[in-house]
Amino acid sequence: MGDLMLRRRTEPAVGQEIYEVKLGDEYLMSSLFTVAEEALATLGLAVTEGDELTVLVGGLGLGYTAVTALRDERVAALTVVDRLGTVINWHERKLLPVSAELVDDERTSLVEDDFFALMRTTPAESAGGYSAILLDVDHSPRHQLDPTHADLYTADGLRALDRHLASRGIFALWSDDPPDDDFMVNLNAVFDDAAAHVVDFDNPVTGGVSSNTVYVARSRR
Repeated sequence: MGDLMLRRRTEPAVGQEIYEVKLGDEYLMSSLFTVAEEALATLGLAVTEGDELTVLVGGLGLGYTAVTALRDERVAALTVVDRLGTVINWHERKLLPVSAELVDDERTSLVEDDFFALMRTTPAESAGGYSAILLDVDHSPRHQLDPTHADLYTADGLRALDRHLASRGIFALWSDDPPDDDFMVNLNAVFDDAAAHVVDFDNPVTGGVSSNTVYVARSRR
């Protein structure tokens, strides 16, 4: 998908050291903006029912979604799937600000695999399903890093993903775009209680306020 780069630099707007990840020409993440990545976990888990939760995170990045999920004491097991083994290696080497908290937690499993391909597979009959699936890979349902990801955001793709959830399990998705009406139609076709949460955060680079979207929906099975 392109050359992968981890960069550490000082951001003049805030006078602090930040970490950035680029894939080819695409900026994937910056430690300067983590509010929405953390909200993906908090909003998703806030409506997840029960205790001894099993959580699947699609996309490791700088680790903020995964670490925020681990801070929920109900989480018993956290699996993070990332297609890029190099990103996993960065965390195993504890190169990033939250790496130690992530990899030193015995509940964490880091798996190198294609999340989208996994969602197309049929779960094993013995698999109980995840309490929550939190996804942050593409820029948005309309703007994918890889065109092979596009099918997941269709109604059929969401039904395939739903097979991997436990009864009443939660699917949550981060997006860099405003709420997408067409995607909401697909989400409502498959899930219950679908909602698009706009997450605002201060942007010290522009001096204004930026927004991301977190979609949250519940399996109707």
